[in-house]
Amino acid sequence: MMQYWMITRDSETAAFACQNGVDRIFVDLEHLGKLQRQGHLDTWISSHELADLVYLRPAVPTGQLLVRLNPWNLGSVIEIESTLAAGADWLMLPMFHSISELLDFCRLVGGRVPVIPLVETAEALALLPQVAQAPGVAEVFIGLNDLRLSLGLSFLFEPLVNGLLDQAAEILNSLGVPWGFGGLARAGEGLLPAELILGEHVRLGSSRVILSRTFHRMATSLEVLQAEMDFGAEMAKLNAAEARWRAASPAELAANHEQVAEIVNRIVAGA
Repeated sequence: MMQYWMITRDSETAAFACQNGVDRIFVDLEHLGKLQRQGHLDTWISSHELADLVYLRPAVPTGQLLVRLNPWNLGSVIEIESTLAAGADWLMLPMFHSISELLDFCRLVGGRVPVIPLVETAEALALLPQVAQAPGVAEVFIGLNDLRLSLGLSFLFEPLVNGLLDQAAEILNSLGVPWGFGGLARAGEGLLPAELILGEHVRLGSSRVILSRTFHRMATSLEVLQAEMDFGAEMAKLNAAEARWRAASPAELAANHEQVAEIVNRIVAGA
């Protein structure tokens, strides 16, 4: 079954989301270098702070609070200790380029919580077998925004059609490591509709995905979220699409992949 993750700093929204189909709340404390990397793109740059984690902890069920820290740096030990003290259930390391960075990060965490490496550089992708088997690593997530920049691609979903995610899936599935990639908008929305992307998750064996900012329009409060959308109904649409794909034949999944490739190639050609 797919796990849906949602990024929010609002405790009421987090509690509501967990009651309506969201499996993890994602606190994003990554700031170092992100504006320089993605400032020219239409991507979301987090303003989350450690205080948000403290605020969220009572509202989020045990085991469901994920925190992305900064890339490995001289302050990583302080970041790790402070987020663990604030109640993080999972820690994510972004933008690493070598296995030593990940191993050092896992050593400092010391098995107190599971680690999720965020594979979003060409170097990390090339090291995927070692990444997935690093002591302390429980899952792997592939970040398409920065991976796209690292690989010089023009559209973040190109790895779905150029073989990169198929290769990653083969490695991770063979090792029995749960993994995920990318984000989802609402059903029926986006250049590449969520229903088609979910078919690719099922085909590849991915079981984690982030609800993108376009899904919940980055609502800053529960009141705004509920005024903007029927959250439960939109989650039900995603669950129904996933269920359809899980009941689909290999031929149907292959046909969906061909449709995804056609759309992605058209987008890339027009970029």
